[in-house]
Amino acid sequence: MPVKTAVDQAWTGALRELKEQLQALQDSEREHTEALQLLKRQLAETKSSTKSLRTTIGEAFERLHRLLRERQKAMLEELEADTARTLTDIEQKVQRYSQQLRKVQEGAQILQERLAETDRHTFLAGVASLSERLKGKIHETNLTYEDFPTSKYTGPLQYTIWKSLFQDIHPVPAALTLDPGTAHQRLILSDDCTIVAYGNLHPQPLQDSPKRFDVEVSVLGSEAFSSGVHYWEVVVAEKTQWVIGLAHEAASRKGSIQIQPSRGFYCIVMHDGNQYSACTEPWTRLNVRDKLDKVGVFLDYDQGLLIFYNADDMSWLYTFREKFPGKLCSYFSPGQSHANGKNVQPLRINTVRI
Repeated sequence: MPVKTAVDQAWTGALRELKEQLQALQDSEREHTEALQLLKRQLAETKSSTKSLRTTIGEAFERLHRLLRERQKAMLEELEADTARTLTDIEQKVQRYSQQLRKVQEGAQILQERLAETDRHTFLAGVASLSERLKGKIHETNLTYEDFPTSKYTGPLQYTIWKSLFQDIHPVPAALTLDPGTAHQRLILSDDCTIVAYGNLHPQPLQDSPKRFDVEVSVLGSEAFSSGVHYWEVVVAEKTQWVIGLAHEAASRKGSIQIQPSRGFYCIVMHDGNQYSACTEPWTRLNVRDKLDKVGVFLDYDQGLLIFYNADDMSWLYTFREKFPGKLCSYFSPGQSHANGKNVQPLRINTVRI
């Protein structure tokens, strides 16, 4: 077996090291290419969303005529500012990642040329200078960006405008009612079925049925939605626990239920006295600055959008984007009240009179 010379050993080590560096550069090149493709796709989607949102805003203001011109102008300027800011951010990232990709490709070319050298002495003579030449060629790909804020311009847009101008709106806030046949036995409903509270007395002697919740202290709305645009508001003031949203009409109502989309529930929850979350998997904590007194729920069934708002100022809380597979009912749970007086206030469907 031939004895390896110092040159042989150096060549073997250098060859291995350069191959590892080439692999790192090739990995970086692939990551940068994928990042650029994602950025360019987001660029196109942002432009497409902007075009669609211009139409939405225009249609909303068309119904309100000249009294709304100033508000329309302000909202369009805000949209254009968001669009410009988002596009500028993406374009800057495209430029930076393009520059980094060129450096990665240059580094890979340098290593490929060195690896192609067959004379070992010549090969080794240039190895020492490669590290200096490769400085700045390898970049990590940590692609981050902010989503284009489409939710600011969707939802009950005309209702948002009405809050400041007191004009007719569409959709009109729905005068929902609760379905007594679905209510848990400990829930007390008002005569007009717009208020629900947890009762601390013994369960009511109500007839059980497949429609009725038997473990979760919940109740559904009477109306089932299978198309169209709908909006309603729920008063949640002075409560420390509640769940509101939508449920599939066919979702299970028996036993302990996980309130999450995979089980047919699209809801937000107040919990632990002052915390708010979307009932996703896992839960998504909501950034709510002040305690909510009234929650707005907007459903665009055909577009697969369910959006929650702070109904006092119409600030956005959370958006579910789903392909709804059937009829949906509004969902309400006031949570359990306690002997110490906490959470005794009911949930109330807000009837807006224009």
